[in-house]
Amino acid sequence: MFDVTLLLADENAMVLFGHRIAQVTTGVGLVFIEGDLGVGKTTLSRGIIRGLGYIGVVKSPTFTLVEPYEIGVIRAYHFDLYRLIDHEELEYMGIRDYLEKDALCLIEWPDKNICFLPKPDLTITIIPHKYGRHLTLLPHSMRGQFWCIALALEF
Repeated sequence: MFDVTLLLADENAMVLFGHRIAQVTTGVGLVFIEGDLGVGKTTLSRGIIRGLGYIGVVKSPTFTLVEPYEIGVIRAYHFDLYRLIDHEELEYMGIRDYLEKDALCLIEWPDKNICFLPKPDLTITIIPHKYGRHLTLLPHSMRGQFWCIALALEF
């Protein structure tokens, strides 16, 4: 598989890159977003959701676990599993129903509950860098591979 690494200088660059991810995903797929607290996972997610055309407030799902977004015919679900206490909470909330829909699911902190999660199309890992944020995009499916190729052509 063809992975992509890039350096984004600031929050604005992260949001703009999120817009580009939205374009290549066309609003369908499963994306894991990994990284320590404060590295920009929610900022990237916000950029993706805005890039899909959502104009309302994009809230962090830290306490709700999931925030749903309807953008015309596109459905996006933004998950934050950081505060998950029991891995069965995802099962109780119907995670499988969200994942089986023709939607884009963005999951922050997937390592908090990997046992109920299927393999993603793409994993994005964000780490701090002295010049901004270093992102590694690792595909796990043909769809994810296509996204990486399309994103690499621009950077």
